[in-house]
Formats: sequence, structure tokens, C-alpha cells
Amino acid sequence: MAELRVTRSPGELKYLLLAGDHEAGFIDYGERDGQVILLHTEIHPMAEGRGLGSTLVRGALDDIRERGLRLVPICPFVRAYLKRHPEYDDLVARP
Repeated sequence: MAELRVTRSPGELKYLLLAGDHEAGFIDYGERDGQVILLHTEIHPMAEGRGLGSTLVRGALDDIRERGLRLVPICPFVRAYLKRHPEYDDLVARP
């Protein structure tokens, strides 16, 4: 498999999972008041079943942490990931 990397595309409001030069998946997001709202995660059908969704979410969460922002997890996949990875609990914005 090609090298995987997660990048943020602010113009598209997406986190992209790239396998080499090809997009393998994305997370749609929004930003407001120091918070990143993760809305929807999608892995392309040809890449499903390889754990790439987790790679994508981890990359997005690491970026949010590095930028000193808070997280609002709307996407069910992201919410499920957070339940399995409590090391990211500190990112979640509390009401």
C-alpha cells in the first residue's frame, strides 16, 4: 500500500486521507469560535476494511490538538473512535 498521510484542506473544509497521490477518504468539517466540528467521515469503497477510517480520524484529531482547538464530534464514526480512544477526551468541547 502507498504511504498514507492526513492533510487538512481549509478551502474545502475537509481532512483528506491520501494514499500516495490518491484520495482514500475524507472528513467534512466546520470551524467556529476555536472549535472544529467533525461532521462526516467517508472512506472510498475500494479502500474500506483496512482501518483507514481510524487512520484518518487520528490524523484529524492530532491536527486539532496541535492547533490548540476544541472538538465537536457530530460524525458517528468519530464518536465511536473517541469511545475506543480516551486519550483524545481532552479535545472534546464540553457545554
